[in-house]
Amino acid sequence: MDLREGRQRILEHAELNAFISVSSEDGEGTVVAVKDLVDVAGMVTTGGGVILPREPASKDAPVITRLRREGCVVIGKANLHEFAYGVTSENPHYGAVRNPHDLNRVAGGSSGGSAVAVAAGMCDWAVGSDTGGSIRIPASFCGVVGFKPAFGSIDTTGVIPLSRSLDTLGPMAADVETVARAYSMMSGESMPIDNLREPRLAVPAGWVANLDEQTERAWKLVSSGLPEVTFADRETLYSVGLTVLLVEAAVYHRRWAAEYPEKYGADVIGHIRRGLGLLAVDFDEAIVALPRLREEAVRAMDGIDALIVPTSAIVAPPLGAGTEVREPITRYSRPFNTTGQPVVCLPAPVKGLPVGIQVVGRTNNDTIRAAAWLERKWKTLVA
Repeated sequence: MDLREGRQRILEHAELNAFISVSSEDGEGTVVAVKDLVDVAGMVTTGGGVILPREPASKDAPVITRLRREGCVVIGKANLHEFAYGVTSENPHYGAVRNPHDLNRVAGGSSGGSAVAVAAGMCDWAVGSDTGGSIRIPASFCGVVGFKPAFGSIDTTGVIPLSRSLDTLGPMAADVETVARAYSMMSGESMPIDNLREPRLAVPAGWVANLDEQTERAWKLVSSGLPEVTFADRETLYSVGLTVLLVEAAVYHRRWAAEYPEKYGADVIGHIRRGLGLLAVDFDEAIVALPRLREEAVRAMDGIDALIVPTSAIVAPPLGAGTEVREPITRYSRPFNTTGQPVVCLPAPVKGLPVGIQVVGRTNNDTIRAAAWLERKWKTLVA
């Protein structure tokens, strides 16, 4: 793809609201969309909000510097859920990001614009961020591949934080091969996916229940015959991760929330206030629990290469769906921010609205390789 082609696609599909701004860059190279949390020299970083100064960034974030060394060009800053603090990308300031499979449904969040840019062919691949599922959820809803690498794999300097103990950057693309190549560009870590062998797969016992009809059908297809293994308690992982996120996000936003509450969307200011109301002892317990839970997750992976788990309990809900969708959307993604494990979201081989399946591994390369093997296998299956 070249920049002109990508920009034309953005214009032709303006109704998707995939971008907050489009760059004026010239040149040839891999065309990348960048979530508008990440500094790109010469472009304003909004975070999907209206509080930050409207001044262009003076320099690239380190991850963008890496991409430029690899010959990438930035097509624009992708739309997102305000300050990455939500799972729908219904942005009150820049318009709701719409799902290209059904314009009346959400794209997922918070990296909704990045997922839509990939799904609608506006770029070669896109940069997203993930704190509770923000790469994997929109990848699932939009039918693309998303990769949340192991915590700490990619430098997050020059990126507006949500929760510094959980934030990760990662790529989104149309297939695993492109995701692997993109991740190598972002991180410098080699990611070979040749000579694949069948991975040892399993399902976490007692985790998966109460899926909607489309997701249940996809889950039965891909999990049939796989053994169950004992893994860390899902609800504990979920609650610990949520507590850390709520408090760390509240700390970052507390001054603005006090001075300019009207400049936030109703859901985001509500989350910030919830975080401000949590007790210090609860946050301390959660932070102390993080390393223990991460060690437990590593031990639980002994003897297997990857777990598979639904990305979300439901397919993309309609625009305007209430807060009741937040838990089923994040039920299976948030726990793996707590464990810090690498996860690929892979589209299930189903017709209709997309359904994403998480491939959860031990190392970045093990995870990518397991996902690449499954991607090839699933091409022979259709639910």
